[in-house]
Amino acid sequence: MIDNISNQELIELIGKSSFSVWEKLSLAIEGKYDMECIWNDGGKAWKYEKKYRRGGKTLCCLYVKENDSGFMIIFGKEERKKVEEIKSELGSQIAYIYDNAKVFHDGKWVMFPIKEEYIFDYIELLAVKKKPNRKK
Repeated sequence: MIDNISNQELIELIGKSSFSVWEKLSLAIEGKYDMECIWNDGGKAWKYEKKYRRGGKTLCCLYVKENDSGFMIIFGKEERKKVEEIKSELGSQIAYIYDNAKVFHDGKWVMFPIKEEYIFDYIELLAVKKKPNRKK
């Protein structure tokens, strides 16, 4: 685990416009979910990971590296059935990425690009994984 990463460091890493979209997605998640945010090293493929979790369960992760950002959700077996029910309501690019993601023994790991036009779809997918738990 690492300390919080400053907004300035993120801006320098992914650029101002990409950071703006990253921040909108982060705020959308934080507006709907009361979760712990944990910053980690991003592993081999990314520089940093921002993990949203509660009670030992991960909701999703946001990743950054130079000039790139990603949003990952891992869907279990029952969650995948629910995604199939709403998939026709999602954008075609989101459905394509979902359909082509690899299934591992612990679930379907789906990495999406962080783009403003997909934020609504991402929040819909998160609701499949866990109902929002933050009161308005």
